Amino acid sequence: MTKKALIIGAGPAGLTAALELLRNTDIKPVVLEKSTDIGGISKTVNYKGNRIDIGGHRFFSKSDVIMQYWQSLFNVSTSPDNIEKNKKWKLDDEKVFLERERLSRIYYLRKFFDYPVALNANTIRNLGLFRIIKIGFSYIWTKVFPIRNEKSLEEFFINRFGKVLYHTFFKDYTEKVWGKSCAELSAEWGAQRIKGLSVTKVILHYLKSIFKSKKSDIAQKDKETSLIDRFLYPKLGPGQLWEYVAELVVKDGGELLMESEFVKISPIENNRFIVSYKTKDGIKEMDVDYVFSTTSVKNLINAMSNVPANLQEIANGLLHRNFITVGLLLNKLSIKNQTKIKTINNLVPDNWIYMQESDVQMGRIQIFNNWSPFMVEDESKVWIGLEYFCDPDDEMWNMPDCDFISMAVDELEKVGIIIKSDLIDSTIIKMADTYPVYFGTYERFGELRDFLDKIENLYLIGRSGMHRYNNSDHSMLTAITAVKNISEGRKDKSNIWEVNTEQDYHEEKSDSSKS
Repeated sequence: MTKKALIIGAGPAGLTAALELLRNTDIKPVVLEKSTDIGGISKTVNYKGNRIDIGGHRFFSKSDVIMQYWQSLFNVSTSPDNIEKNKKWKLDDEKVFLERERLSRIYYLRKFFDYPVALNANTIRNLGLFRIIKIGFSYIWTKVFPIRNEKSLEEFFINRFGKVLYHTFFKDYTEKVWGKSCAELSAEWGAQRIKGLSVTKVILHYLKSIFKSKKSDIAQKDKETSLIDRFLYPKLGPGQLWEYVAELVVKDGGELLMESEFVKISPIENNRFIVSYKTKDGIKEMDVDYVFSTTSVKNLINAMSNVPANLQEIANGLLHRNFITVGLLLNKLSIKNQTKIKTINNLVPDNWIYMQESDVQMGRIQIFNNWSPFMVEDESKVWIGLEYFCDPDDEMWNMPDCDFISMAVDELEKVGIIIKSDLIDSTIIKMADTYPVYFGTYERFGELRDFLDKIENLYLIGRSGMHRYNNSDHSMLTAITAVKNISEGRKDKSNIWEVNTEQDYHEEKSDSSKS
């Protein structure tokens, strides 16, 4: 008899697990998705033909496994020159990756700065010689007198960039994302996300970029992740790829149950489970051999019976930040202090603009035209997303949509990016539990992990499933690793947790991409 696996969530981790089970085992996957959308936070929202990428997803990984996985699903097309000039070009192949140039900059003092920060003429001109000298002395001081046994994220940043550079380019944006002072945040966040980045590596990267003569391989394994300059991107956004994976799962014999919300899991004999889920027709049950969970650890624990009170306390104290995107369709941008680079409609070349200004709550701006020209319905218009981060009980999260959009437009005009009269249309998308955070009861997370790992045939994968700030490639690798463990009969789950570990990030291991 064919065994069955229940997969909670149709995001990158869940769908990857489903496809891997079909390809490498005789286990039938059944994917539960509580919403009407495929892709989780990697979905693409279509608003009147204009597409929104929730948070922005660069398809890049130092793992050969993931790069090959993506390219086995979609073809790669090197875009002709005119795509970079924001003109439509014919592309008959729907399932295709565009190769994109990466550019993200910091907006501070109502001016643009390179990200990562480069010691070039633009930076010196924008900051002024006096501030540059202060940054230099501050950095040297940190190298001579580093903070020992760094505990906070603030100490992590200062040790690598100096106090003045930290306050100039890191503090405000980071605190918008997490809603806390960097002094209150654990250094673990920095160790996971930007472990290899330093002033020295930024300078070397800048010098290399001056003299580079040709494009390197898209894998760019010689560069820190924060310094990559190219990436792949699906023609119609990341959701297009995950919708295709979902089609493959169903075509190959798996099941996909939409608008089906996981509510309860009960272990039964032989390491199997009864899983209950809610549909529009009521509560249903399913008898399964395996469970892959990408729902939050809090949800999973609360769906289980006989969990010790101390573990329930830890689970309910695990926190997430919510994410809000305001989509704006504009006739043009009206950026003051513009750089020399100008294109149609005053469209700057950035994918993201990091909003370091402290007088607005906006965290980032996405310019969807620059991710793919097919993301915007009318090529003569500008389609952007304003990104905000908040807690579930924040005023922003509970603000009426029309009021929030009005606030966002006011902020964008305030910092000199647009003029209100150029606004054509707008929409808003709210995503709960988007960013798992490393405070609350997180310090005790190991107790929860030990408890859940001992439940045979239960696998935690993905960002929320592991309460870890994974990128989509990391989430996919956790799914691939879990399925491989099943196919090889491995009971120890530690290798799943080693994906994107803070102290020894897998992509820095010399053989990790081959494993």
